Amino acid sequence: MKLKILLLVCMATLGLASCKKDTIVQETQNRTIILTVQPDQWIAYANGKGYSADLDIPEVDQINVDIEGILVYVDHPENVDSYIQLPYVYAGDSYSYQQVNGGITLDIQASEYSTVPAVKPTQPIRVKVVLIPSQDVS
Repeated sequence: MKLKILLLVCMATLGLASCKKDTIVQETQNRTIILTVQPDQWIAYANGKGYSADLDIPEVDQINVDIEGILVYVDHPENVDSYIQLPYVYAGDSYSYQQVNGGITLDIQASEYSTVPAVKPTQPIRVKVVLIPSQDVS
């Protein structure tokens, strides 16, 4: 009888000990930076098929470039109350970005099949940059 009770107590102890709740806490949160690119910030490519604009963002460091994630959004050309995520193609022009230590470079390029050069923006464009923390596990 004592042996049966001892076995029941051992099984109950093992069963309760194996139940463990893990709480995952994200140490750092995403950061969002909203900027405005003025029309005079766009510089024409040497080949005349596009434009680029350098945006200084001190929060973008080499760790962001090498390990973490960066998402970039710009004003939607037709709906001023929304953003579109880059890369994106609109009216034959391709919108993209490059991430570098200290900021990003926005690019507008004409399609390689287009005979018309890319259109330089004539209005200010809002840009939303989201920095996503990550951990290198490789």
